[in-house]
Amino acid sequence: MPRNTKNIKTNFKERHFKQKDTKGIEKKSTNTKGQKNKQKIDEFRQGEEGDNYNENLIEGRNPVIEALKSGRSIDVLFIQKGQVEGSIRQIIGIAKDKNILIKEVDKAKLDRITVTGHHQGVIASAALYKYYEIDDMLQLAKDKGEDPFIILLDEITDPQNLGSILRSCDGAGAHGVIIPKRRSAGLTPIIGKTSAGAVEYVMVSKVNNINQTISYLKDKGLWVAGAHTTGDTYYEKDLTGPIALVIGSEGKGLSRLVKESCDYLVNIPMNGKVSSLNAAVSGAVLMFEI
Repeated sequence: MPRNTKNIKTNFKERHFKQKDTKGIEKKSTNTKGQKNKQKIDEFRQGEEGDNYNENLIEGRNPVIEALKSGRSIDVLFIQKGQVEGSIRQIIGIAKDKNILIKEVDKAKLDRITVTGHHQGVIASAALYKYYEIDDMLQLAKDKGEDPFIILLDEITDPQNLGSILRSCDGAGAHGVIIPKRRSAGLTPIIGKTSAGAVEYVMVSKVNNINQTISYLKDKGLWVAGAHTTGDTYYEKDLTGPIALVIGSEGKGLSRLVKESCDYLVNIPMNGKVSSLNAAVSGAVLMFEI
């Protein structure tokens, strides 16, 4: 369905670890292990403040395999001593073929440098994930002879959700994902694991302003659909043609300005007691409809 700006209807105006004693005096917790774990988690959730987390560690067997296969630039591969069976053998073989430096280290070292806590005996130190331009996504669609299909994320700060969404994007054939530079999860090691390696294949772009990006996509001929509980049932809408799907955060949904910028809103009907699905699941349902 080609975009026709004359037919657009715009009717959408629409645990820090300090404790207090009974006298209200703050005292430090003795749970130092918990403090360290929380600090690691917090570092991942600071994407809204910029790239102040370690994005260049790829942890776990499957994410490392996918990174190697995709041609990702790997500086060094850390393998746990004594781990030579199964997929580790495959990883070592690929790394040797690519002349990648391999270092055998004690499990204690891997435990010390891991951020996800689930390294499975292998961690790769790579160049930072590459961020793309929106035009790269549009060109990809053109090269494939397909209508552009782009996902915009409005303040998705949970890295688990972002990873799941990237995995769905890969499966549904989306040409890219756009995230804001602030108030958003970034491409961290957790994303590598939760996306099952899909982060290696899905283009991700960081932008300053989602609303301006929506306007840009409209100028490029895309229709913009927002996922929102007040929208029309998704299977009753024509979601074919060049389209961008906007998914909001679980706590807030779409921000007001973003919602008003969408050409139309769509919702997933719920038959149970819970009013909505989480962001990643909602996104998957809608992506595969498109």
